Amino acid sequence: MTSGQLLDGKIVLISGGTQGLGAGIAAEAAAQGAAGIAITGRTADAGEKVAAQLSDRGTPAIFLPADLADSGQAAGTVTRAIEYFGRLDAVVNAAGLTTRGTMLDTTPELFDQHVAVNLKAPFFIMSEAIKHLKERGQPGNIVNIITMSQHGGQPFLAPYVASKAGLAGVTRNAAHAHKWDRIRINGLNIGWTATEGEDSIQRRFHGAGDDWLQKANDSVPMGKLGQVDEIAEFVVFLLSDRSGVVTGSVIDWDQNVIGGSD
Repeated sequence: MTSGQLLDGKIVLISGGTQGLGAGIAAEAAAQGAAGIAITGRTADAGEKVAAQLSDRGTPAIFLPADLADSGQAAGTVTRAIEYFGRLDAVVNAAGLTTRGTMLDTTPELFDQHVAVNLKAPFFIMSEAIKHLKERGQPGNIVNIITMSQHGGQPFLAPYVASKAGLAGVTRNAAHAHKWDRIRINGLNIGWTATEGEDSIQRRFHGAGDDWLQKANDSVPMGKLGQVDEIAEFVVFLLSDRSGVVTGSVIDWDQNVIGGSD
C-alpha cells in the first residue's frame, strides 16, 4: 500500500458490496489504501468472490452474509465487521431494492420491503456505526447511496421513491446530530447508471432487448449512463479527509438538472 492514498489505513463497511456499484466502491476503496473492507449481501457466491478478489490484490476483506430486510441482521453487520477488524472508520450504504410499483398497484407488503431495505437497514447500520465511533472518540465518514428519483421520480417507482426520500432526510438529520462528534454523513443522488442490476431490471420490468444500453446511452446528454467507476471514485472522495468539512450534503450526481426546463 502506498501512503497518501485517500483511505490509507481505514476500515470500511459497504452494504450491497457484492455487485454493481457496491462492488465498484469496494474496489476503489481498496485501490485507495483501505486497510480492510467488509461487504454485505445475500448471495454467498458473489460475496465470497468479491472478498477473495480484494484479498488477492492485497486488501484484507470479508463477506458478511445478511438479509438487510431484517434490521437486526443489518445492524449486526457493523458488529461483525468490528469483531473481525477491531474497528470501523467508514460506512457506505449502497444496497437498494428497486422493484417496481405505482401508487395504485403497490401492496403494503411491497411498500414494507422497500422501507425495510432502503430506509430501515441504512438507519440502523448508521446507528451502530455512530455508536462505535462515539465510543472510540474518533471521527468517521458515512455515505448513503440515494437516487435522483427521491426528488419525485417515475410513476412506477412509488415505494422506491418513498423509501429513498426518507433516506435523504435521515442523512441530513444524522449529519446534523453528530457534527460535533466529527462524524461526517453525506448522500449521493445517483441517476441512471449502467450496472448488471440495471440490466436485469430493464429486461424484467421493461421488456428491454440486448441493445437497451446503447439506446439508453444515445438518449442522455453526455452520451453515456452513469459509470460505476466514476461514481465509486466520488464516493471514496467523500469518505476521505480530502472532502474536508462537508457534511449533511445530499448531492445530485447526474446529467439531468432538477428544476431545469426547456
